[in-house]
Amino acid sequence: MATLDSLRLTDRIFVRTYPWRRIDPVPWTPLAKPLSASRLALVSSAGLVLPGQEPFDARVRGGDFSFREIPTDADVRAFIDSHRSDAFDHAGMASDPNVAFPLDRARELAASGFVGSLNRRHLSFMGSITAPGRLVLDTAPRAARLLVEDGVDVALLVPV
Repeated sequence: MATLDSLRLTDRIFVRTYPWRRIDPVPWTPLAKPLSASRLALVSSAGLVLPGQEPFDARVRGGDFSFREIPTDADVRAFIDSHRSDAFDHAGMASDPNVAFPLDRARELAASGFVGSLNRRHLSFMGSITAPGRLVLDTAPRAARLLVEDGVDVALLVPV
């Protein structure tokens, strides 16, 4: 994790002046059944895509607010990093994509019975969205509907 002092001057200024949103009260839904009987989906903001998928578009002003579906049988070694931000070190994700999209670890949790099952698809978003209006109003509800339709009980959010 970077410290503020380790960031470039432009990134430090951005972090200090950005009008961060506060959500109060924080929405919360208690788990209705044991984790060992629940279906899990991963939702990451690492900007990872698979070969053949369109990379996230770094040219979208305010950040690419779309998402990519990642099948549960995807090979994490095939992930392509298309995250637009250079304000963090991408080396960890390059070395082990599970750091940012822990699909192999989720498979292990399902195989051990810690979670009931994995969803057939998981979601990859672009992080560093500085203008989140379209994400909040359109994309996130659409993504949530997909997971509800799939019968997902638990979404593991992996912010990057």
